[in-house]
Amino acid sequence: MVNYSNIFVNEGLSYLKYRNLVSSLLENNKTTGGDHSEAMLQYSKLNVQRMNRVDKTTVLNEELTAAIGTVKGHYSLLVISEGWCGDAAQLVPVFQKIADLAPAQFELKLILRDTNLPLIDAHLTNGGRAIPKLLVLNSNGVLVAEWGPRPHALQLLLNEWKKEIQDLFALAEKLHSWYAKDKTQTSQHELASLFRELE
Repeated sequence: MVNYSNIFVNEGLSYLKYRNLVSSLLENNKTTGGDHSEAMLQYSKLNVQRMNRVDKTTVLNEELTAAIGTVKGHYSLLVISEGWCGDAAQLVPVFQKIADLAPAQFELKLILRDTNLPLIDAHLTNGGRAIPKLLVLNSNGVLVAEWGPRPHALQLLLNEWKKEIQDLFALAEKLHSWYAKDKTQTSQHELASLFRELE
């Protein structure tokens, strides 16, 4: 049984610490996780740029802002992530903006997937360790909702793309092109639905 509260309190990183960790590892030609290959380093460098862009350009829309405004309780947002993950780079800054908007309702912490495999193994996507995963815990540390690893509409598209495209770089290009055009709106819509279900 996963002790979510213990992980959140004792292992979780703030968004700032997470960003600093990814950057400091890159300075030493490393990334999070155990694979420090040139490809993984390149992904991580690109993801720092992506996170910077999402940080600067994303504004929470009216639907999501209104949904957050209905939340009365206090919730811990535990996000499973890695610095090399492209989806995480597109989404983690959005989670931080939610926490920034309503600090009385939400506290965000990030946990690295590869140093906590029992946690991700309790939240597999189609049998895989896909990230990021947003886990919403109530004030008693009980898991009440989860979301990820990407918007549902994009997941369906990716399933179709994988049937036609075997090249991982080409797949990643299509994925990030979708994110660029969408400007976080689909993610915000889905997250609004999730937060409307909270008390």
